[in-house]
Amino acid sequence: MTVINAQGLGYQELNMKLRGSGDDCHITGCCGQRFIAAGMAEKTILIEGVPGNALGAYLNGASITVHANTQDAVGDTMNAGEIVIHGSIGDAAGYAMRGGKIFVKGNAGYRAGIHMKAYQQKIPVMVIGGTAGSFLGEYQAGGIIIVLGLCAEGRRIIGNFPCTGMHGGKIFLRGDCRDIRFPNQVTARIADPGDREEIQTFVSDYCALFGFDANTVLDCPFTVVTPDSRNPYKQMYVAN
Repeated sequence: MTVINAQGLGYQELNMKLRGSGDDCHITGCCGQRFIAAGMAEKTILIEGVPGNALGAYLNGASITVHANTQDAVGDTMNAGEIVIHGSIGDAAGYAMRGGKIFVKGNAGYRAGIHMKAYQQKIPVMVIGGTAGSFLGEYQAGGIIIVLGLCAEGRRIIGNFPCTGMHGGKIFLRGDCRDIRFPNQVTARIADPGDREEIQTFVSDYCALFGFDANTVLDCPFTVVTPDSRNPYKQMYVAN
């Protein structure tokens, strides 16, 4: 594995070094460099420090692990691969992602999963271990978002105005979520055994990555949120 010391490097220089390496890479001293690993495939990247905006944008199969927090737009328009964050993420994580997986040990900011969509046979997945800010799943058109609310300590696990404009995909929230107000265009209900089976692998993967007990995490009701079949937003989009 090639070690790249990012201290003092601009984002362009850092990305040139990353692309020029024929090996997997370990980036140290990362401090706000943007667009790390944008569009990359078939490479494993470990990052020490805090990456800047758009980490893994257009990711196309690479695997990224960050041992810190990250800034905004993680996995923007991600196509394939995996991003693992051993911390929390900023706003608009998974913006328009259409494939791959994002696992976040901590919390997410505003608008996580905005415009997330499924593409052909790909179903993007984002698992947030802590809480998510307002506008979760805004205009979501496909894919799966899971919010576990671990260590929420009595706080609501998502912020205000969730699922605004949602017209596809599913959101799973750990707990009965009776205190959360959803828009009229979606349906929220307690997950049945079939729903729980759909997320079991993803929750188990999350627990394996971050050292939680999967049986304990799954031993709780989940709320599943889906768009209403009468959703008017669906008419604004066409398959292409």
